[in-house]
Amino acid sequence: MSFFTAINGFLYDLPVLLSLLLAVAGFVALGFTGVSLLWWTGGTAVLLLGLAAPVWLWTVFAAFAVVFNLKPIRRNLVTKPLMKLMKAMKFLPVISETERTAIEAGTVWVDGDLFSGQPDFQKLLTEAYPDVSEDAQAFLDGPVDEVCRMVDDWDVFQKKDLSPETWKFLKENGFFGLIIPQKYGGHGFNASANSAVLSKLASRSGPLAITVMVPNSLGPAELLHLYGTQKQKDYYLPRLAKGEDIPCFALTEPNAGSDAGAIAASGEVIKGEDGQLYLKLQWEKRYITLAAVATLLGLAFKLRDPNHYLGRGTDLGITCALIPTDTPGVTLGLRHDPLGVPFYNCPTFGKDVVVPLDAIIGGAEGAGRGWQMLMECLAAGRGISLPASSAAAAKMAARISGAYATVRKQFGLSIGKFEGIEEPMARIGGFAYLMEAARRYTNGGLDGGAKPAVVTAMAKYNFTELARKAINDGMDILGGAGISRGPRNVVAHAYMATPVSITVEGANILTRTLMIFGQGAIRCHPFAYQEIKSLSEGDAETFDRAFWGHVGHVVKNGCRALGLTLSRGYLYRSPVSGPAAPYLRKLAWTSASFAFLADLAMGLLGGDLKRKETLTGRFSDIFSWMYLGTAVVRRFEAEGRRKEDEAFFHWSMQYAMARIQEGFDGLYRNLDVRGLGLVFRGPVAWWSRLNSLGGGPSDLLGHKVSRALQTPGEQRDAISYGMYLPEDPEEAMGRMEHAFRLCYEAESVIRKIKAAIRSKQLPREAPLSLVPKALESGIISALEAELVQKAEAARQDAIQVDSFTLEEYMETAVKSDSGSQSRPATGSTPVSTA
Repeated sequence: MSFFTAINGFLYDLPVLLSLLLAVAGFVALGFTGVSLLWWTGGTAVLLLGLAAPVWLWTVFAAFAVVFNLKPIRRNLVTKPLMKLMKAMKFLPVISETERTAIEAGTVWVDGDLFSGQPDFQKLLTEAYPDVSEDAQAFLDGPVDEVCRMVDDWDVFQKKDLSPETWKFLKENGFFGLIIPQKYGGHGFNASANSAVLSKLASRSGPLAITVMVPNSLGPAELLHLYGTQKQKDYYLPRLAKGEDIPCFALTEPNAGSDAGAIAASGEVIKGEDGQLYLKLQWEKRYITLAAVATLLGLAFKLRDPNHYLGRGTDLGITCALIPTDTPGVTLGLRHDPLGVPFYNCPTFGKDVVVPLDAIIGGAEGAGRGWQMLMECLAAGRGISLPASSAAAAKMAARISGAYATVRKQFGLSIGKFEGIEEPMARIGGFAYLMEAARRYTNGGLDGGAKPAVVTAMAKYNFTELARKAINDGMDILGGAGISRGPRNVVAHAYMATPVSITVEGANILTRTLMIFGQGAIRCHPFAYQEIKSLSEGDAETFDRAFWGHVGHVVKNGCRALGLTLSRGYLYRSPVSGPAAPYLRKLAWTSASFAFLADLAMGLLGGDLKRKETLTGRFSDIFSWMYLGTAVVRRFEAEGRRKEDEAFFHWSMQYAMARIQEGFDGLYRNLDVRGLGLVFRGPVAWWSRLNSLGGGPSDLLGHKVSRALQTPGEQRDAISYGMYLPEDPEEAMGRMEHAFRLCYEAESVIRKIKAAIRSKQLPREAPLSLVPKALESGIISALEAELVQKAEAARQDAIQVDSFTLEEYMETAVKSDSGSQSRPATGSTPVSTA
């Protein structure tokens, strides 16, 4: 008797339920490990053998096995008819040329791993987590600190500009050339250094940071460095590095905001009387930072060549060019007022502006490449400027709220001892730790050459939203001291400016609902873009490879999601031990569930998914918090699993897991596709709630974070690392810090007095009023009595708010007879025309 004869029908000897469970477990195991189709074929053969399948069933199986395992046969018999059907049904989304350029811009980085359903955390936790170089640190400790000392943020808001001395200092010290290579006179800083500089400047003054931020982000310097001709680089980059030219970049228009591809600005290739080629330009732009003071304007416009001078057709597409602002026809001088935040943000107009053809960035070869240039630059830039200033906002909110909650007393106690204050303060501290982790992790990827458009979109959206929450919480803690503007107020201007960062570089609603998942699902998915592209090009071989790879991918992630949810992630082997291991298991579980649901939604909704923006927004939330959680683990591991960081680490990770759970719950409530809505809203949602990824940080954990922010020392300093923290008690921040330190030191003396009250050595009165009696009774020393008196004097000074005489208050008001009024945003009312 042969071996096969002996084992034929072996499942018949087992109970039916056990046989079924073994079969299911076997197939889940195959799917979980992601084996090839040959293994599945072998597994199916074993099952048929165990069931003693009849010959006809073996014949059917053999036919399927041959068709699907032999690629040429599968491609002709299955894939090509399937391609025709999908084209006829318009199943996959149609991607426009501008969408295609945006998707192909940049690179896929750790986002590809997280989207895959099987992230390699061993690799993700060895990604760079850099600090700045010695040269950059010297710049931070020297010119950056110096300009911060020069700037009084209240004075900037009152005078609505930086002082002439500050402008001069910025130019002379190369602040407008942070990213320009050293050979052109710039600093040649990488993303980490650029971010650190902007973050420190933002901790001092928002308008100061914005003024430096714009020339070092999307604009002439970056575009020239990456795409300019050598002649353009040699001329402009040294001038930009020295501040001889002040740049701006004009993209946004009245009818082209989030849909930047809809710009109406136009240019036409013309031939001059000298026989040379020129551009004739028309534009109406708005919200252009630095435009009113710029000497060099970068312009995005649609280029036409009706006479085919360039030999590349009529409509060449979006193009970028450099326009000296003294060129005839350029209109400057008007200024927007973005919520009273005094940085230059302006409209600009161009009427029949004529410049040489070589004004195009990259010369004639750059014609029509503007959209690609912009998308590639933004793929990196979104991860630097606004995340830097947002992280600074959270860190300063943590520093300020911790000090104020100690200094401010009500009902005889520092308000920071009340749980109602601890809750928002814990959020601020957790966000500050989390955002700094993600800031450095993201910059590490950018320093290494990655241009991850999806990751930087996550950073822009989530950093600005978390900063908004942190600032709001800080305002709640400071109360009246937060809303009373004046030189003593250290939070109001950040609060006023918050909506600006929410709006620029891609409005947050658009970023969340379209860019992170809408484009991320195509960009980061291992097969989706290949399928869409090969289907549109009729490439059967590529489509066959991508489609059937996608099928296997879905099966694998479905099995992984099932196995990890049943085991609560324990089927995943964490590459690290210690406090981070449980969170990595949950992140692996999250990734598998997310990837499977994403494929399910794409498969069932097809091209309609990108219009289901409430769904894509929830997918974006899950995707984002996977990334932020990974960054937090990277920080904790990179910094040596410091015991004093554990409260901040656990708070951040538990908050992240709660946000992920919230995203899944929202999907299950609303993913109503092809009759599966009841399944998702019923058993799937019930199991998800029962088997939750997390419900958020506990009150006890929040208490630990809050106390750390109210305790002087290394941990508190680490949370506000890299910020400009003046020590002068005559300044608002220095005054608060001075009072904070004294009040903290005096607290031990107050505890002695309270103990004496409880032991009836002193009468039951307010402890401060008993200082003389405590000194007289020998309960405290003379030095301790003096410390309490100094602390109380400093405390009283620190909690004061600004007030003004009526004359002082009206000094910056518009005079009623000045004739000042808003001008309509049209080119027909120019202020100054070159």
